[in-house]
Amino acid sequence: MRFAPLVAIAALTAVATPVLALTPPTASAQAAAPALRAAPVSELVREVDIPYTKFTLPNGLTVLVHEDHKAPVVAVSVWYNVGSKDEPAGKTGFAHLFEHLMFGGSENAPGSYFTPMRNMGATDMNGTTWFDRTNYFETVPTPALEQALFLESDRMGYMLGAISQETLDLQRGVVQNEKRQGDNQPYGLFEYAQLEALFPEGHPYRHSTIGSMADLDAASMQTVRDWFRSNYGPNNSILVLAGDITPEKARELTQKYFGPIPAGPVNNPAQAAVPTLPAPVRQTMHDRVSNTRINISWAVPGLTDPDLVPLSVGASVLGGLASSRLDNELVRGDQTAVAVSSSVSDFQRVSIFDIQADVKPGEDPAAVEQRILGILNGLIANGPTQDEINRVATQYVAARIKGLEQVGGFGGKAVALAEGQLYAGDPEFYKKTLAAYASVTPAQVQAALQKWLTRPSFTAVTLPGEREAYVEAAAAPSGANHTPAPPIERVARMAKPEIGQVANIDFPAVQRAELVNGTEVIYAQRAAVPTTKIAVEFDAGLAADTPSKLGLQSLMLDLMDEGTRTLNATQLAEAQEALGARISTGASMDRSVISLDALSPNLDASVALLADVIRRPALAPAELERLRATRLAQIAAERTQPAALANRALPELIYGAASPYGRPFSGNGDEASIRSITEADIRAEYAKWIRPDSAKIFVVSDKPLAEILPVLNAQLGQWVPPASAKPVKDFSAPIPATTARIVLIDRPQSPQSYILGGEVLAASGTDDLLVLNAANNVLGNDFLSRINSDLRETKGWSYGVNASVAGFRNRVPYLVTAPVQADQTGPAIAALNTQFNDFLKGGKGVTPDELQRTINGNTRRLAGSYETSGAVLSALRSNDLLGRPDNYPETVAARTNALTTAQLDAAAKAAIDPSRFVWVVVGDASVVKPQLDALGIPVEVRAAATQ
Repeated sequence: MRFAPLVAIAALTAVATPVLALTPPTASAQAAAPALRAAPVSELVREVDIPYTKFTLPNGLTVLVHEDHKAPVVAVSVWYNVGSKDEPAGKTGFAHLFEHLMFGGSENAPGSYFTPMRNMGATDMNGTTWFDRTNYFETVPTPALEQALFLESDRMGYMLGAISQETLDLQRGVVQNEKRQGDNQPYGLFEYAQLEALFPEGHPYRHSTIGSMADLDAASMQTVRDWFRSNYGPNNSILVLAGDITPEKARELTQKYFGPIPAGPVNNPAQAAVPTLPAPVRQTMHDRVSNTRINISWAVPGLTDPDLVPLSVGASVLGGLASSRLDNELVRGDQTAVAVSSSVSDFQRVSIFDIQADVKPGEDPAAVEQRILGILNGLIANGPTQDEINRVATQYVAARIKGLEQVGGFGGKAVALAEGQLYAGDPEFYKKTLAAYASVTPAQVQAALQKWLTRPSFTAVTLPGEREAYVEAAAAPSGANHTPAPPIERVARMAKPEIGQVANIDFPAVQRAELVNGTEVIYAQRAAVPTTKIAVEFDAGLAADTPSKLGLQSLMLDLMDEGTRTLNATQLAEAQEALGARISTGASMDRSVISLDALSPNLDASVALLADVIRRPALAPAELERLRATRLAQIAAERTQPAALANRALPELIYGAASPYGRPFSGNGDEASIRSITEADIRAEYAKWIRPDSAKIFVVSDKPLAEILPVLNAQLGQWVPPASAKPVKDFSAPIPATTARIVLIDRPQSPQSYILGGEVLAASGTDDLLVLNAANNVLGNDFLSRINSDLRETKGWSYGVNASVAGFRNRVPYLVTAPVQADQTGPAIAALNTQFNDFLKGGKGVTPDELQRTINGNTRRLAGSYETSGAVLSALRSNDLLGRPDNYPETVAARTNALTTAQLDAAAKAAIDPSRFVWVVVGDASVVKPQLDALGIPVEVRAAATQ
């Protein structure tokens, strides 16, 4: 992607940018509102470009190539023009099931594709399925490109011979567990109701991409083969290569690896009209939720329709912006809702316009619904203002610019080109969309809203209560009982190419400086896009809370960006939107942070806003009361969510209540504490922890440090530390010794159990944990780890299992997460213990193959790991937190290459002791407890409401 030189944009800004006049909220404001000058959206849009070369192989494969040599990596992205909308009746979920099967190995690359991908150091590797497409993508070091192309071409042209009945049954089980995992969440069944209400019988978008349990059960080997042969030929595919490659080399390699694959049948993706409901439809649902939720939905046109951008802009004005009308009226205004949103989910043929509101406890849902409709009707009747449209457009363009820093992944340059080609037949469709956002008028938005949102809607109201019956999978899949399909005749192919020498990462040079008040600045330059990311960190974090005031630090941080002494909450949100900037506050266990993500042409004004939030937060009593109500609703919601329930319970069980780490990892605290917090508490917390001598400023920008420092000094350099001594957190409380036990949190009607277990290690985050983490790649923290391979890839009981060492500064926990189907909860814990004990005590330590895979993966992936400015910023912050040198990423390869199996085994055995694991299980006690009792581990049952 190319941008005009920064100086040209800056010069343009100086003479042609609008000035945002923001009136201070009170006449007694102590400082003038920051002067905000924003670069015009039209000029920003004009500079976005992704140069590409396009060609088509004789077999019909469309290839798009974007040359970008900023890093020695290439994004490989393969898009198949088939999704769930193309599934016939009785075969729902097939496209997504096949996505899983295509990771299971091909005829000339047997076994999981994660093995060679991990070995080559792939990053951003995944596959996704949606209504309109299936795609596979990975970013690989340039010397691994040929092997990646071999693998992608092998599963395109040489796939079926590798799919056995065992593989089909296993991946069927994994997909069904993925479905259970989504369905098990609060409001997890709404999507099914929404699709069935909006789209009539036989409509391609009526069923969900995940499919039904019954159809997945019925998938036979022959139907799977027929599905593949009909849809996955090269003439139904798009290949995008973006990064360190030339078009000439791309043509040579794609012809070599994909050229021999014969074309498949001509594919005609399903057409679909936008349906209109004959009359309004209402449905009342019940779920184990804490808040009543209102959803109002319409089917609207697909993403190539000229009305889509006006509809999307209207949705943002209504409920997408932080300063949206619904937010201002229902959340900040009468405070009858704790959360609102409005958005358009866009697909190729149709889209869905959805309004959502979580009703504040104690409020009347019917009254809130009427307020929503009144606000919507006002927008339809009068249209948006030009200022609202400008802010929506700026936010959209800013997000697009920032996202295009990546060559691949979920939203980088390869995705932009592929989506345009697939959905619109034009790789530059993204330019048309940007231009539409830059030029859309209030009249166009109003006309689109009038045309589409005055039709009958579907309204769903989800009430707290007992969930409706859940349809489970059959005890045995019927598709496994069909007549065995005949064997596939395999076609001889070239050998898999080897991977060339991958150079060590060249991490950006880190520069350090100080503001005039002594605050340290840690800086690195990344010039791919005109953006600047700043994180101002304070040595506080969730660990700064006292036991009697849990949640105080995070509540104070939430309050800081809800208005300053010069701008109220709405004005602050509007100012950020106008600049394409985003200011956010948050906390890890050890640090509190106020962050800025800005467009560099608007940097001065954006930093002025950041400084206003840091130095002059209003901490207004009215906003405190609003956020208090929202926080209480969040805590109530946590008590309905499987993962949140487990993360509320486990910290105290392993750390003890006296430890700064022994509290819910969310940082939300508990009801009694939140209710007790006063305005004086908030102001005292701010004065104690948010001070310049406890701060460090981390910056990654396309601008040089010499241009950044004056901007920071102008806004933060005169900030004077208070006379009081800096506060220090107290970690002196002893951490209790633990023994194996299970705490079962009863969550009835759960089709899946959420398992979270672990212990506190003797190590701290500032220790050198490289060897331990490498060993744990083999044991728990990798797709190919022992525990994930067992529970997902062998047994099919889970969608994914992980064990990792958390990145705390002081004593670190080792945490195991395993969502499993409810009827295998006890056996899953037994299987986990077996894997841990075999590895640590049973003589089944790291094998030579596992060692080599770990070394290759952990070294070759380094270049792709720091491709973006966000990743570089994260590295700067974690290096500082954990006491690592600035060039730490460059030291990893040499140290990793020297590892031995004995070192890895010793590190794991010295650190991890499964006999000390405390297990928290969130599930249906009536189903799960007998399984847990059979393990011979003490079991305690708790109610979800007490956690």
